[in-house]
Amino acid sequence: MFANRLNLRSIISIVLSSAMVLGLICSMSIQAGLAVTPIAGTAQDVEPLQAGQDAPHFIVKTVANEPFWFDPDSLERPVILVSFRGGWCPFCNMHLSELRDVIPQINAVGVDVLFLSGDRPEMLYKSLQRETQEEIDGLGYQILSDADAKAAIALGIAFKASRATIAGRNQKGQDIAGSSMLLQGALPVPSVFAIDTDGVIAFVYVNANYRVRLPADELLQVAREISLAK
Repeated sequence: MFANRLNLRSIISIVLSSAMVLGLICSMSIQAGLAVTPIAGTAQDVEPLQAGQDAPHFIVKTVANEPFWFDPDSLERPVILVSFRGGWCPFCNMHLSELRDVIPQINAVGVDVLFLSGDRPEMLYKSLQRETQEEIDGLGYQILSDADAKAAIALGIAFKASRATIAGRNQKGQDIAGSSMLLQGALPVPSVFAIDTDGVIAFVYVNANYRVRLPADELLQVAREISLAK
C-alpha cells in the first residue's frame, strides 16, 4: 500500500513538473516572439503574436527565388507585414487592388510594406488577376513568397489547409504546385502586423474570415501612428 502511494505521488510530481516546464517554454517562446502553435487545426484556432511582443525573425523568398531575411532587430524604418493566401484567392486580389492608393502614402510617411504570399516565388505575380497586376504595376509592391510557411508559423497565423480547399483549387485549374498549401499543407490567415524600429509589434489585425480584410484607410492610419511613434 505504501509503495503504491509512493508511486502515485511520484507520478503526480512528474506530471506537475512537466506542466511547469511546458508552461515555462510557452512563456519564453511568447516573450521571444515565437508562436506557440506552429500550425493550427483551423483558421479559428490560430494564436497570432500580439501587440507588445517582439516580432519574429524569418526567411522568405523574393520573386527571383532568392532568400529574403526579415530581421526585426535591424529595421531602419517601421514595417507593415500584410499576409495573404495567394493570387488564386479573389478576396486577396480585391484587397491588393484596394490598397493601391494608400501604399504610396504609407511609404511617404516613412513606413515600408511587405506582402507575404503563400504562392511559390515564380507565381507571386503570375497568379494574380490581370486587373490586379495592372493596378499594382509601378507602385513598388514588394511581394514575397512564404511557400515554406516560415513567416506564417513564426507569426502564429498558419493553419491546416483542408482537403476540400486544395481539391477546389485543383478543380479550377489553378497552379498551386509548390505553394504553402501543397508544400506544407498550410495556409496563412490573412493578417496585418505593424512593427516599429525597435522590432516590437505595435498593431495586429487577424480575421479568421478570409473574406474580411483591414480597410485601406485603417491601414494608412496605422502607418501614420507608427511613424509618429518612431
